Amino acid sequence: MLYRLFICTIFISASIYSVAQNNTPAFRNASLPIDARVNNLLTQLTLEEKISLLGYRSKAVERLGIPAYNWWNEALHGVARAGDATVFPQAIGMAASFNNDLLYECAAAISTEARAKYNIAPKQNGSLQYMGLTFWSPNVNIFRDPRWGRGQETYGEDPFLTATMGTAFVQGIQGHDSLHLKAAACAKHFAVHSGPESLRHAFNAIVSNTDLRETYLYAFKKLVDAGVASVMCAYNRVNDEPCCTGNTLLRSILRNEWGFKGQLVTDCWALEDVYATHKALPDAVAVAAAAIKAGVNMDCSNILQDDVMNAVKQNRLTVKEIDSSLAPTLRTEMKLGFFDDAKSSVYAGYGADSVSNDYHRLLARKMAAQSMVLLKNDNSILPLDKTKYPQLMIVGPNAASLDALLGNYHGVTGRAVTFVDGIVHAVGPGARVEYDMGCDYKDTTKFGGIWAASNADITIAVIGLTPVYEGEEGDAFLSDNGADKKNLSLPAAHIAYIKALRKGTKTPIIAVINSGSAIDVSSIADYVDAIILAWYPGEEGGNALADILFGKVSPSGHLPVTFYNSFDDLPDYSSYAMKGRTYRYFNGRVQYPFGFGLSYTSFDYAWAGKPVMGKDSVTFSVKIKNTGKYNADEATQVYIGYPELPGMPLKELKAFKRVPLAVNEEKTISFSIAVSELKKWDEANNAWNLNKGSYIITVGENADDAKLTSSVTIK
Repeated sequence: MLYRLFICTIFISASIYSVAQNNTPAFRNASLPIDARVNNLLTQLTLEEKISLLGYRSKAVERLGIPAYNWWNEALHGVARAGDATVFPQAIGMAASFNNDLLYECAAAISTEARAKYNIAPKQNGSLQYMGLTFWSPNVNIFRDPRWGRGQETYGEDPFLTATMGTAFVQGIQGHDSLHLKAAACAKHFAVHSGPESLRHAFNAIVSNTDLRETYLYAFKKLVDAGVASVMCAYNRVNDEPCCTGNTLLRSILRNEWGFKGQLVTDCWALEDVYATHKALPDAVAVAAAAIKAGVNMDCSNILQDDVMNAVKQNRLTVKEIDSSLAPTLRTEMKLGFFDDAKSSVYAGYGADSVSNDYHRLLARKMAAQSMVLLKNDNSILPLDKTKYPQLMIVGPNAASLDALLGNYHGVTGRAVTFVDGIVHAVGPGARVEYDMGCDYKDTTKFGGIWAASNADITIAVIGLTPVYEGEEGDAFLSDNGADKKNLSLPAAHIAYIKALRKGTKTPIIAVINSGSAIDVSSIADYVDAIILAWYPGEEGGNALADILFGKVSPSGHLPVTFYNSFDDLPDYSSYAMKGRTYRYFNGRVQYPFGFGLSYTSFDYAWAGKPVMGKDSVTFSVKIKNTGKYNADEATQVYIGYPELPGMPLKELKAFKRVPLAVNEEKTISFSIAVSELKKWDEANNAWNLNKGSYIITVGENADDAKLTSSVTIK
């Protein structure tokens, strides 16, 4: 071993010497190990230069030929805020697809567009915000309460679904080469962060270790295991410790227990909150020192760049600690190829034809169609027979709305297809189609389009929310609750309009609802014949809706959140205890359960092989047959019920598979659930524990459905 180490050292030293002889610094030699390159660059940087690279606006080091770079870039559902790019459905909608394979393809398309834009933009693009390759996505916080405006950015309320979809997104963004990143993804916001938005810079989330481990950290751990390049610490405190300086989350769990070696970035100006709102430390210098010691590598503000030098002068930090802090950032840059010959990159050929191309738009359309959830379909009125409904009326304030397509953290495109556009294109010039906005978001008495609707064969009303009514603090500027929702209701004007439409017409009404969260659908359910939840479906939303309305695609989306009857059924918004929240712990009546979604067809289930407990996994197989009249996808869901012990969840999603089935087609699908997934946190021993007893395995179409049930026993 010593001999091999000696030979390796000589080889690396010789390589560095050879490169130096050619006047090329070792950190630019792509043939050397990444750590050797990082160490070489650290030896060449002055202390001042190192500190200048600790902020998201990294400064240029001109003497070494290192350009400035802006680390702040967004790609939640497409390259965002950076000009022309494909806009995929909002994250909550993509979660409703229950299709992690398709999400992977969408994420791969996003990183392809990012590389292409990076290649063709002016040379200074790296210093322009939102034009880089380091993306602060995905958001894997748990959507624990439907009031949270930013819940639309997440993959819903379930840890397993969130982890599975988040992992697919990360792998699609980053690629599968451990030494070369296509782009860098970031798991945010670490941790226990889901509102209230108005208090996000100051609140203290008090949670038990059980809720912390089983709910709030579960997805982050899975993404770390999947090799996510970066993790973003949140604004808030958790059990009194600020997320961006606290040792429990950052050192004990993330670095030491999980072995995360990537870049840790702060949320923007979160370090300022540590002393200004949390009052946890006295000033910026103390915060800068604490952040470096806790493991922060990149600051989305200017505190580290401004105050680390003062911390060094006050003997609060050493140069070695600064080197350790900077190294993960340099390592990410090496993996992205920032110091390599651009022509040598496997992505060098990506150009304008890789941005918003036909294939990417096809992916966006497919994902949008798979994300939409059919909530009601009286008398199987859908899909619509075009010959039966030659006269269509399209109404509603969202029918021609761009905002209703885009969601928040969105890109821009010149090819967005509104709901009006998509329907008109689908029915063709031989149909008679009218459009009227019908109502606004406030007025409950003045309406349009009702007489025209009475002359049509069917009316399609597109109503609901847009991201200016729910979203992030500062962005959702029309929200009356600090970017969060005050209640579950649709806008009162929309409810009144639907009632007026029903009173003024005798023909069917199809309601299409935009939202990024749970909505009280009961207020309109009795007045319409069918309801489709479209989320914020991205640039192809209009085409995707038309595909579903006219039967080109059978709806197959499933709710990634519970639709409650009222906020009164839930604990206080500021409480982070999971008791009484989400399908895992809420035992009351709901409008629609987690996982719910209707289809145009029907499916039969049967055991092909009942669950068997093995040493490391529970295995079983299920036969599914399409017994209806339409080709369709089925998203089969598997839930685990635990031994009757204190604090156990009611049930938990632990597997799902999406399978396409033609009419009368039957397929057998196999499942394997790792025994480690059945472990629960033992508060007394502060460790994971596999409890003895009976575990109920339920297979169905949603959390309240039991097509098949069996059990296994752990002795």
